[in-house]
Amino acid sequence: MSQENNTIQNNPLLETFNTPHETAPFGKIKDEHFLPAFQSSIKKGEAEIKAIFETEELPSFENTVAALDSAGRLLSRTAGVFFNLLNAETSDELQKIAEEVSPLLTKFQNDITLNPELFERIKSVYEQKENLNLTVEEETLLENTYQNFVRSGANLSEEQKEKFRKISTELSVLSLKFHQNVLKETNKYELHITDDTKLTGLPESALEAAAEKAKEKEKEGWIFDITAPSYLPFMKYADNRGLRKEMFLAYMSKSFKGDELDNQENVKKMVHLRLEMAQLLGYKNYADYVLERRMATNAEGVYKLLEDLYTASFKVAKNEKQEVEEYARVIGFEEEIMPWDWTYYSEKLKVKKFDLDDEKLKPYFELNRVIDGVFGLATELYGITFKPNNEIPVYHDEVIPYEVYDANGEFLSVLYADFHPRKGKQGGAWMNDFKGQWKEGEQDSRPHIVIVMNFTRPTETKPALLTFREVETFLHEFGHALHGILTKCTYSGLSGTNVFRDFVELPSQIMENWAVEKDFLDRFAVHYKTGDKIPEKLVEKIKASQNFLAGYLSVRQLSFGYLDMAWHTQVEPFDGNVKDFEEEAWKKTQIFPSIEGTCMSTQFGHLFAGGYAAGYYGYKWAEVLDADAFSVFKENGLFNKEVAASFRKNILEKGGTEHPMTLYKKFRGKEPTVNALLERSGMK
Repeated sequence: MSQENNTIQNNPLLETFNTPHETAPFGKIKDEHFLPAFQSSIKKGEAEIKAIFETEELPSFENTVAALDSAGRLLSRTAGVFFNLLNAETSDELQKIAEEVSPLLTKFQNDITLNPELFERIKSVYEQKENLNLTVEEETLLENTYQNFVRSGANLSEEQKEKFRKISTELSVLSLKFHQNVLKETNKYELHITDDTKLTGLPESALEAAAEKAKEKEKEGWIFDITAPSYLPFMKYADNRGLRKEMFLAYMSKSFKGDELDNQENVKKMVHLRLEMAQLLGYKNYADYVLERRMATNAEGVYKLLEDLYTASFKVAKNEKQEVEEYARVIGFEEEIMPWDWTYYSEKLKVKKFDLDDEKLKPYFELNRVIDGVFGLATELYGITFKPNNEIPVYHDEVIPYEVYDANGEFLSVLYADFHPRKGKQGGAWMNDFKGQWKEGEQDSRPHIVIVMNFTRPTETKPALLTFREVETFLHEFGHALHGILTKCTYSGLSGTNVFRDFVELPSQIMENWAVEKDFLDRFAVHYKTGDKIPEKLVEKIKASQNFLAGYLSVRQLSFGYLDMAWHTQVEPFDGNVKDFEEEAWKKTQIFPSIEGTCMSTQFGHLFAGGYAAGYYGYKWAEVLDADAFSVFKENGLFNKEVAASFRKNILEKGGTEHPMTLYKKFRGKEPTVNALLERSGMK
């Protein structure tokens, strides 16, 4: 028996998962299992696809479209385990496997969508859709499947199909390379300090975390890095301006140094290939291609949103900058405010205006209490409960696995929660799934959801105390998780977060609204030492400070939206200077001078490694939706069961089974307007 066959035969990824709820058996999975598992599950998927287009039965919805939705489940399961590990617990070995696997997966996908016999069957079903008496969900799946084939090159000539294959394969490899470069850059940098006179201004919690980091690396003193829990407090509190500048430049120059981790060529290649692909498919540019399947529908719709919000926020942002500059002068700063001064002086002004800073709030946000509060909100709204189950295997001993049950005791989902930064984890926060949800006959196969964050760690003397922003981030990712947990769909391709990209942020962003409500905070926000509830005055200060720098923060988000659209509305190949292009693209939104040696595009994972290309505006789009939707709770009660039941039934359970605006109107009764957002932001 060959070594490969032996590996396949004894490969836990290819066997039935004999674990609670058939969760991934992480304790048994080794790196060497992945490549053979991918190879074997691709073969199985190919056989399932072949059975669909080689059948002698006439094409029908069930034997073609539904069969295609359920094909490749073993491959999806393998990919779900692998790519979650690649982001949350990576290694050099996993990254090498990813480089080998990525083209295989692209080929598998292309072999499906570029298969003329399979497309003919789908087209046949599509052309008779009016006579098939389909449900709304079936109609949506048919429409999505047909459009996916067309948009993936099914109508191209053989020569064009080969070109499409080449482009899509290269894009998948470049995206992976981009992501790996940014992660390596992040892990490479550290600021090692042994002189405590350079640390004035920093709170005890930041110093303790930095001392522990140094201790872990067997060094004296303190180590700061450019992961969020280390970088943000440093920029906010460190008095040493020179070191703030050094940290800022390290953070903002990621993959922009002309070395082996530089992403400038990757950006140019990806932008060029996306344009080439869009034009091959008959679109003017990549944005037109993407936006055809979004709520915004076209670039004009996106630019209208960006311009409306820009008009409302830019003057506010300029006034906010002036106010921070004036305050900095009052307290003795005489130079021009630069980006590495902004967070430092704006935080001082915030403390002066509202008598509020993170250090006052953190004692009330001990992580375990916050978990209780966030989960408790879902219990209050939707009746669901969370039960830890340590029998469920995890990929790292810090990960907490839960079973989620409905009010009637019915099992809904597995939820993994992964809270703290590690060397093998990419920065930021996200939700994903190890397994999606679908129904087959009487079986409702429930999802396995994961939320991953990079929150402040506990120290030797303190538990994990979160900043207010970290509490908001938790609520945000948990909102995505609820979208995955509560889904009730028949087809995996429509379940959970498989929705238009500019709709997917509604369930996450709406959850953040509860963070400033005293009735919610009273349920869990108690001082970790005294047990006292968070004082009314503090909550009033949080609310009062919510719109502090609202104009600046809005314009910052808009700048990313303009940059994204500039890259993806080009109609000619780009071979210019990445930094110069970036400066021109977002020029109208900038309130600080350009800083040499920094670049956003080369580290902008959302655009070049994360699926938000020509879609970053979606965060602002969803802000309009979430402010409008939350106004219904405000009018009827924060924990109103009827409103919650409607949001669950029409938004969270429905996935992508209908057009998002149809679903939204079923919940809200009408289309949203920007009014609630401008009102909430204090810009109306």
